[in-house]
Amino acid sequence: MLTIRNRTGLHGSIAVPGDKSISHRSVMLGAISEGTTRVRGFLKSADCLATIDCFRKLGVDIRELPGDPKIFPGMAADEPMTVIRGAGLRGLRAPDGVLLDAKNSGTTVRLLSGILAGQNFISCLTGDSSLRKRPMGRIIRPLEYMGIMAASEAGNGCVPLRIFGGHPRPIRYESRIASAQVKSCVLLAGLYADGPTFYTEPYLSRNHTELMLSAFGGNLKVRKKTDSDAVTTILYPGTVLTGQNVTVPGDISSAAYFLAAGLIVPGSAVTLKNVGINETRDGMLRVIRAMGGDVSILNIHMEGREPAADITVRYTPELRGTEIGGSLIPALIDEIPAIAVIAACAKGRTVIRDAAELKVKETNRLEAISAALASMGIDVEESDDGMTITGGRLRGAPIDPKGDHRIAMAFSIAGLVSRGPVVITDEGCVDVSYPDFYRDLRSLSGE
Repeated sequence: MLTIRNRTGLHGSIAVPGDKSISHRSVMLGAISEGTTRVRGFLKSADCLATIDCFRKLGVDIRELPGDPKIFPGMAADEPMTVIRGAGLRGLRAPDGVLLDAKNSGTTVRLLSGILAGQNFISCLTGDSSLRKRPMGRIIRPLEYMGIMAASEAGNGCVPLRIFGGHPRPIRYESRIASAQVKSCVLLAGLYADGPTFYTEPYLSRNHTELMLSAFGGNLKVRKKTDSDAVTTILYPGTVLTGQNVTVPGDISSAAYFLAAGLIVPGSAVTLKNVGINETRDGMLRVIRAMGGDVSILNIHMEGREPAADITVRYTPELRGTEIGGSLIPALIDEIPAIAVIAACAKGRTVIRDAAELKVKETNRLEAISAALASMGIDVEESDDGMTITGGRLRGAPIDPKGDHRIAMAFSIAGLVSRGPVVITDEGCVDVSYPDFYRDLRSLSGE
């Protein structure tokens, strides 16, 4: 249980931890590549460590070694790097009667399922009580179209999920949702097919898998339909993936809470260093500008194939409500809890729509955000796929994040500007993505 109280003047700069999505993928692609992959900036959160644990059980040698400036210029010896000695596309081995435990990580289950589809053994993925409620039918269906049996052992479309590996067929798959996890599952399974795999989504979801696959030697093309926002990714199999040196930029989803804090806490000026600004992830920056927020993007550069930059935000007393929906949603889906807190401090109404995907995260985030804002005195109306937030004055309240790291962090930021304290009843859940969140928050407060 943690109490957050009103304060003013957050100042300073921090380097937020490595991008969770990119960290997961660096281990997965390193594991099925030939040769060695070295990763700088790997996020050592509970979710990403679950991915490492699964691949170790599949026979992959993964270890943490001292930094090497010959490999990563400017890297200090006391800065660790994660080293993966690849087993090749079909070199994984069946775990010895051991379930592959993804803990709370939906990314681990959905992406790893695509890789396991191409192995010559049966495997079983499971997770914690929260993960066992999250829908996996969205990957079961395309895998079955590819000729791979993926069976939900409880018969409810959730984990435990048994994957009967084999030889996936090439398919043309049209998804009704823009989900990077579903897309990645199908593309990774497509590596083992004997022809091209076509994956079409209504909007472009985050594209870290495509960028990293290309860097490792994969053969992909992306086509955008001229008469709609739909995008088709084509993966051609038959190439050998080769280990790479990967630098992971800071996670914009983790930076989101400090971006919010800098905007709404009076007298603040906060800089986030080396944050990934991939165009499929920069939706929050677009929303901040639409709300009139004072934000600057500096020192734009590339970390491999991923763009990154330093981002500075300053207190903006005249934030205004905006509308968020359509193709913008995939670019900020994980940032909506933080955006909702900004909206609660803005003038007028903020309308969020097309965000039904929030219902199947670690908790039903639409419900959790609405309940938390209402308990803090904000007028909020929940809809089937979003919410309408009318800005006002936040008051203190107890907040139960229901085990959801993003709810805990977002409403910790709300506590900085509330009348009365905010009590987070389960602050430890932030370990899923940002174990040092509260330490970094204290550093900006001068504590």
